[in-house]
Amino acid sequence: MRTHVRLEVLAYELMRRPFVIRSLTVVIAAMAIASSCGSNGSVADTSPDVTNSTTSSVAGDTATATSPTAATAVTTIVDPTTVPAPSSVPQPIVEPLTWTACPGSKKIKCARLQVPYDYEDPEAGSFSLAVRMRPADKSPAVGPLFVNRGGPGAESASMASEAEFYFSKQLLNRFDIVAFDPRGTGDTEPHVDCVDEIDPYFTADITFDSPEERQRLIDDAQAFNDLCAEKSGEILPYISTVASARDIDTLRRSLGYDTISYFGFSYGSELGATWVKFFPDTVRAAVFDGASDPNASYLQAGLDQAAGFERELNNFFDDCASRTTCPAHNDGNPAALFDEMMRRVERDPLFVNDKRTLVTSTVAYTAVVDAMYSSALWPTLAEAIADATKKPIADGTGLLALYDDYYQRGPSGTYDNLLEAFIAISCLDDNGDETVDDVEVQIPKFEAIAPRLGRFFAIGYNCALWPVKSKPKQPMANIGSGPIVVVGTTGDAATPLESSRKMAAALTDGRLIIATEDQHTGYGTSDCVTNRVDGYLVDLEIPDKESTCT
Repeated sequence: MRTHVRLEVLAYELMRRPFVIRSLTVVIAAMAIASSCGSNGSVADTSPDVTNSTTSSVAGDTATATSPTAATAVTTIVDPTTVPAPSSVPQPIVEPLTWTACPGSKKIKCARLQVPYDYEDPEAGSFSLAVRMRPADKSPAVGPLFVNRGGPGAESASMASEAEFYFSKQLLNRFDIVAFDPRGTGDTEPHVDCVDEIDPYFTADITFDSPEERQRLIDDAQAFNDLCAEKSGEILPYISTVASARDIDTLRRSLGYDTISYFGFSYGSELGATWVKFFPDTVRAAVFDGASDPNASYLQAGLDQAAGFERELNNFFDDCASRTTCPAHNDGNPAALFDEMMRRVERDPLFVNDKRTLVTSTVAYTAVVDAMYSSALWPTLAEAIADATKKPIADGTGLLALYDDYYQRGPSGTYDNLLEAFIAISCLDDNGDETVDDVEVQIPKFEAIAPRLGRFFAIGYNCALWPVKSKPKQPMANIGSGPIVVVGTTGDAATPLESSRKMAAALTDGRLIIATEDQHTGYGTSDCVTNRVDGYLVDLEIPDKESTCT
């Protein structure tokens, strides 16, 4: 299965939708995919909290609290530790964070938090997590609001610096926004580092019709994995969602709070649910926006996502067909123009410039998937389809730009480590395909549920060839001890509404707010959604069991 189509795929949950300009047509969008697989073992916080009972303030004096080819996978680097019984995992001693002004900002504070590679073996090594905090605008603050924008693999510390893009004024007034780069990501050290360029590893034609083309896909995945093992092999066994959930609690303890509030987008919902399961007594309030089904199998999660993206692609076709001004209108049949484009790039990939990849079918599919994260990108996709089917000279520039957006390629041609960390964390959490044959036997199921996009979601060999053995996935049920809010969106391709509904059902007291929108995640799309979420977080006003905002 294609690993990076699950930020719920690189879908990045990088949803940088500026909160204050959510009504604009163009959304700074995109890639938000939270991996639907995760290890959910039992690691409750039962050992004594060793934090001293001194008063610690997150934001100066704003708030204080008293703390108490291959058909077989390659040889593994090392088996990650199994999830231990709660009593067998001691809590590391933590020191209060030392805040300093972040470079270039008087308001945002920066700190480093040391956490062990392995909570069972503190001597194995440690991560230095990059932490940032934006103090509440008003005093007294409710307390800290821990936030995560998704991934897995996306850095999140920037959410404190860019909080105005994510959260309402009410939340900024009342909460200290606390964000950190999870282990292996962003500015946390060490972080996953595999390659400097994406094109050589993720552009080969997935519509292979020869053994040689198939082998190239396998070889590309193996080459990428080998570089990850060579450059980051030391940390690959230690970057699971379970471990990051424990880091949330370590950060809580370092701040001196008995309970905290949490807001996670996309994969941040899975991370949050894992934290809630392990440490339910430390939860003041939690919001999961764009949540995946916590109990879906690796295969079912992929099928659900493929179906979600196919549905949104059909919605795109319907929207384009209804407007003669749509560049891909094609006399009311944009779907036929899309099919023509895909046949064109499969037969003869498009040249853009001599410094970049050809626009192959895989590049084109990636561009389309990127645009399905938000209807704000549909006009861009329509233009790209029209350009790629021009006669006599087709132009793939628009498709390549969307492909670059998906992988977050910077203007200078550089990438952050989102993709590398995404694959590394997803494959560690994943308990799905174990061989290349396992991947390919599922192709018909994906193509049946998603005739146009299914193969793109099915073909991906990285996890089947990953050098670290995955952890077994365990069921989630009756998570948490109090009301938790889940936000689901009717037109969310990455985390379909039904998946968010299943997350709510897995909680002891899940409260589902439905946003009627064509995009990934729903907070900030309407005053209705925002006010209900804010009322819950700030004043603990509990919404109905299920409610809809239109």
